[in-house]
Amino acid sequence: MTRTGPQGRTQPPQTDPIGALLASPPDLPVVEVLPELRERLSSSPSASDDAGACLVLTAPPGTGKTTLVPPLLAGVLACAPASAPGHAQERRPGRVVVTQPRRIAARAAARRLADLLGEEVGGTVGYAVRGDRRAGPDTRIEVVTAGLLLRRLQRDPELSGVDAVILDEVHERSLDSDLLLALLADARAALREDLTLVAMSATLDADRLRRILGGPSSGSSGAAPLVEVPGRLHPLEEVWAPPGRTGRLGPRGVPREFLAHVAATVERALAERSGDVLVFLPGAREVDDVVSRLRGAALDGVDVLPLHGRLPASAQDAALAPSPEGRRRVVVATNVAESSLTVPGVRVVVDSTLAREPRLDVARSMSGLVTVGVSRAAGVQRAGRAGREGPGVVYRCCSPTDWARSPLAPTPEILSADLTGAALELAVWGVPDGAGLAWVDEPPAAALGAAREALERLGLAGADGVTPLGRAVAGLPAGVREARALRGDGAGAGGAAGGAGDGAADRRPARARRGPDGPGPTGARRRDRVGSLEGGGAPTGAGLPARRLRAVGGP
Repeated sequence: MTRTGPQGRTQPPQTDPIGALLASPPDLPVVEVLPELRERLSSSPSASDDAGACLVLTAPPGTGKTTLVPPLLAGVLACAPASAPGHAQERRPGRVVVTQPRRIAARAAARRLADLLGEEVGGTVGYAVRGDRRAGPDTRIEVVTAGLLLRRLQRDPELSGVDAVILDEVHERSLDSDLLLALLADARAALREDLTLVAMSATLDADRLRRILGGPSSGSSGAAPLVEVPGRLHPLEEVWAPPGRTGRLGPRGVPREFLAHVAATVERALAERSGDVLVFLPGAREVDDVVSRLRGAALDGVDVLPLHGRLPASAQDAALAPSPEGRRRVVVATNVAESSLTVPGVRVVVDSTLAREPRLDVARSMSGLVTVGVSRAAGVQRAGRAGREGPGVVYRCCSPTDWARSPLAPTPEILSADLTGAALELAVWGVPDGAGLAWVDEPPAAALGAAREALERLGLAGADGVTPLGRAVAGLPAGVREARALRGDGAGAGGAAGGAGDGAADRRPARARRGPDGPGPTGARRRDRVGSLEGGGAPTGAGLPARRLRAVGGP
């Protein structure tokens, strides 16, 4: 039961768990900026009274942004005006969707939020990842992967029932995350000016994000406001632990001798320091190798736990749980623990200083994962895990010279990976060349051109746009080539994509598959915007290309 406060603003019920959390939040650095965040999120960035806010928040890992910003935004939406202009009836606030870069991070973030609210996951807070969804009609905050939200956006460009999207950990620059940001800004400009967008980053240059969220491509004008959360990192000691002659990388990848060196460094750290130990390795194979070595060492009073994306959820949960009384833990992880997960009790980090990044294999026209030295930005984030709860130490398994030669930041996937999947998403959206979208980094023209040629060879796109088979493949949670193989020769693809006899309709861009009258709090306003397009005009501040005007019913 809601009640109406001053200026016709609906107030959340007193028993609202989100309101209770915000009234007495945990002691986290982000608490200092909650009043500023509330003010920024409550104000419209444009002349339209029902326009949603756009905002960029930068915060070091461990400051509580993932924990407290989603509830704050849900609380702001619950207190928003009871009805938009031209609507007489009060509407129920929509859902806040939070993206995470990985499934394990999405589940962990939802569990943490639900615990703070004193609830089980699936109530006020839920999550949805590939093959696993726990959310219901009362869910107000839903944590998802960027890839899953991308597929939802393609099916429903208006994101019906969603009032706000929080893009978390955008500094990781995954291909899905970059593409999702560009399409969300485009959808907001054309269809959902009322949609609130928040981008949260630990290290990324905030100016580029501010231009994307505050520029004409998102339906706003000027740069989006920036809120900076101060860090609260304890003193951190560096210890250099370079390997012998073997080195970190060999012609066949990571040498076993180097993995033995990492395991020995962990044993050294256990002997020299107190607290739990978090170990970073480039991949699941290396994690399993080092876990086996450490377990074979029969360390007294120490539990050795792996943490990577291939593990079942129960094993991942065990690695993220606090240490039992009187025991220490060694959590051996891939980069999943770099920024989007909280591993409690860690005072020591052992960093292999290696990472695995996607690279385009030109000969095969496909992406492959290659092992490289970790960037300094990622290495600093890894080390910071040791300084969250008190003074910590990082053992780096390289020399100071190797560290100084490391790149400043990881290469964004959009600049280094196979773009076939992204090209298919762009074709479904109606902008095959990506022109007119706001990118953090534009996809390289040569790589995108090669990807579009690959789509034509696979029968997924052509001169008329995406084919019914292409639309069916885009909806599958798999790589383009794997999904194409699953579809076989395309038989039956028309049915999955809307009917073989309706090829012309199926080739319409994503935004054409929902009319402007769809359910949503501002349907009347969107009808007005589409009407202006049909009359030859354009949305305020959005110079949409002609082919995208057709996507919303224009000429």
